[in-house]
Parts: sequence; structure tokens; C-alpha cells
Amino acid sequence: MTLVLREDRGPVAVLTLNDPDTYNSLTAPMIGELKSALADVRDERAIRVVILAANGKGFCSGANLGGGESTLPPVAQDRGPVGLVQMMQEHIAELMLQLRELRQPVIAAVHGGAVGGGLALALACDLRVASDDAFFASQFIRVGMSSCDVGTSYTLPRIVGPTIAAELMLTGRRFLADEARELRVVNRVVARDDLLASAEELALQIAANSEFGVYMTKIGMWANLDAGSFRQAMELENRTQVLATFTGNMTEAGKAFREKREPQWKPM
Repeated sequence: MTLVLREDRGPVAVLTLNDPDTYNSLTAPMIGELKSALADVRDERAIRVVILAANGKGFCSGANLGGGESTLPPVAQDRGPVGLVQMMQEHIAELMLQLRELRQPVIAAVHGGAVGGGLALALACDLRVASDDAFFASQFIRVGMSSCDVGTSYTLPRIVGPTIAAELMLTGRRFLADEARELRVVNRVVARDDLLASAEELALQIAANSEFGVYMTKIGMWANLDAGSFRQAMELENRTQVLATFTGNMTEAGKAFREKREPQWKPM
């Protein structure tokens, strides 16, 4: 069975987790296929935005590292107990980094549960649209582990603030779609039947902008989230805007405005 399906809708690639019997759990093969799909789309310039969706009753039930030796990624095979767990931890952590560092913005379209590693997966995306039946939980702590796993301790406090993140991570409690919107975990909440259409609408709004503008905005925003000072952030912005003037797109935008038409962006 193909665990990650791909459908291209113009400039938008929809990657769909496709293991509904396990609630799209992050098995080693699922992680491997998703990493491969992201690697393929990364260099495809015709694809401007990626939507990460899921089949079945829920988005993702989190890590599932069971299975025999044959299901392990090559790097984890023939290891001792410490090496095995370390390589599997790196296998899933690399997926989160790959999502964050993808050239294209990624929108998570979340329905049903996004818990544990599924929450981390959604948080690693740039934006999130949720259906009204969605729920989230940092469930690592409920199974005797730390809630600081696969990026959650980095992404969640930056989205909701450290105090709320501490509550969600220390209790592991569920929070529903409406609360997630109030906490700014998700950008919008829509009816289940409208989930993919809403994510696609958002994706097309992004794709309507220039290749340079979207690419450099994603890079600059996440880089400046970790900037050590206001000045450091502005220095990166200054150099980005200087580069932007050489694309010719600002001139084209002005011309398009005067001519009352959509801009014809020049490629990056």
C-alpha cells in the first residue's frame, strides 16, 4: 500500500497520509515515504505550496515505531538497543526539520486527532487549517515520556506562548478545534467537508504572489523568529529587500496596478 498519496492541483501539491487503519501513525515506512515525497517536491518549481492532509478518521495518531527489523530504515538496522532508538528518533526528527525547511510553504489540513507526533507534525508546518471535529494533544507525557519531543518544545511555545504551552505539555490534555483557534494553533476552523477546499483556497492565495517573495518570506520569518535582536532581524530584512529590487517584480506590480490587471511575476 502506498502510504503517502500525491495529487497536484495546479501550483499546489496535496500530500495525503494514507494508513487509515492505524490513524496514519508515524511508522518507519510512513516517515520514509513522506520524507521521500517532500524531497521530490522540494525542487519542483511549478509547485508553489504543499498541503499535508490525511485519509481516514484522523490526521495522525503519532509515532508507532513497532514492527520487525525489515520495516526499519537502513540506518537503524543491525543496531544495539541504544543505537536503534537513537536512529529511529533521528528518522522522525529529520521529517520535522524537512517540513520546516521545505522551500514551499506547507499547510496542514487537520481533521480528527493530531496527537503526540501528529501534533508535532502539524506544528512543523507553516500554517494549519482544522475541521470542526479536530482535536490536538501533546500525549507524549501521558505514556511516561517527556512532552519535549520531535520539535514540540520549540514550536508550541512560539505559537501559544510559554505559559499555555507548559499547561498543554505538562498535562497532555486534549484541546479541540475552537480552542486551538483561540490559542492561534490553527489559522481557521471549517466544516469537515470544507477542509481541503479551505486549505487549497489559502494555498492559492499564497501561490498568487511571486516566487521570490514567498520563498524569502518563509526563510526570513522563521530565521528572524530566532533573531538575537531587532537590529539583527532588520539586517536580514534589508538584504532581502535589496535582492528583491533586482527581480523587477516591484516595477511589474506597479505597472499591473496602473493597467488594472494581475501581475505577471518574473521567475526567481
